[in-house]
Amino acid sequence: MKVALVSEWVDAWRGGAETSTRQFVYHLLDTGVELHLFTRSRPSPTPGLEVHSISGAALSRTRRSVTFAHRVVALLKEDDFDIVHAISPCLGADIYQPRGGTVAETIARNLALRRSPLARRLKGYANRLNLKQRFQLSLERQLLRDPQGPVVAALSDYVVSQLQEHYALPAVRIHKVFNGVDLPNTSAEQRAADRRLIRRDFHAGEDDVVVLLVAHNFRLKGVRCWMQAHARLLQQGCDWVRALVIGRGENTRWHRLAARLRLQRHLSFVGPSDRVPAFMHAADVLVHPTYYDPCSRVVLEGLATGLPCITTRWDGAAEKVEDGRSGFVLAEPEDIDALVEHVRTLQDPQRRRAMGDRGRRRADEWSMQRHAAEMVTLYRKLLTARSRRGPRPTPARVGRPAVAS
Repeated sequence: MKVALVSEWVDAWRGGAETSTRQFVYHLLDTGVELHLFTRSRPSPTPGLEVHSISGAALSRTRRSVTFAHRVVALLKEDDFDIVHAISPCLGADIYQPRGGTVAETIARNLALRRSPLARRLKGYANRLNLKQRFQLSLERQLLRDPQGPVVAALSDYVVSQLQEHYALPAVRIHKVFNGVDLPNTSAEQRAADRRLIRRDFHAGEDDVVVLLVAHNFRLKGVRCWMQAHARLLQQGCDWVRALVIGRGENTRWHRLAARLRLQRHLSFVGPSDRVPAFMHAADVLVHPTYYDPCSRVVLEGLATGLPCITTRWDGAAEKVEDGRSGFVLAEPEDIDALVEHVRTLQDPQRRRAMGDRGRRRADEWSMQRHAAEMVTLYRKLLTARSRRGPRPTPARVGRPAVAS
């Protein structure tokens, strides 16, 4: 089976969606498909993977993305692929899999995190000036509003609801293929060593409860909400809580907020790290009070590692968190009272252990190996359907960006 995979970026440092795509590529190759990757990234050579690096030379980000979209469509016409699987919106795709969630929902949730009606109104005006976002939304609308458009592989129930709410997409065009992550296989000895060394480096005692947050976009992922909850816990005498925040969102503004909330001795900004699994071994709880995540990788990795996880209903991974049994699901990121109460509950090591074990036992449900196998099953299903109805239609021309509404 000859598959074209279209993803504008696959650089892991860009975020979770790109990291997922890279892991997916490796597992897809293991299934035996002939895989061609169309991307602006320049990944390291991988046996069996044919990379088509598409330069988007232009003066603006928007123009580079438009150029990429045009060139991908042209290149796809030059070859004969059994399946065109688009992670970035691509006209002529058989499958659209928005690993970052739909563009429409991304816009809506970024508006929602603005605290006042005025701030939301100003952000709405700024969106109208964001040409790249307008282009991506326009292209997504072309894909999903076209009756002959692709089926959509949704990473979670949350993404399914996005497709229904924003595009009224019929159920026949939606196939839920739940997200996946590479499952941990670290030895018990290495986990113990990671725990001992990291807790020593960040001055956490064995009786402290270490809370881990992993995010690049601190604002969107609710880091402020955690900091407010952490300050509340300290006011209540819970000085046994230590927090580690991993990600590249750190700047002086966050340090000023930590100082204002008197968290300097209890919260550390670690910065970006390629040792997130080691930090999970050192942690006791993973907190992810996100305003938006189509299906958070870090929550799935935390559950698989054996950490009780606290996230929100705006995270597609929440469907794998058994509320009160393997973690907790907040109604809203700003529900500080509930977040404080859940962390207080998790001071009990026996409860933490029981909840962590429950999540870890279910981890095969969200392995990337399982995810890749289910995608191949979907490929075969589409090929069977096509053999009955004839070849796919010729891709339409990529249009100009429309104003986001």
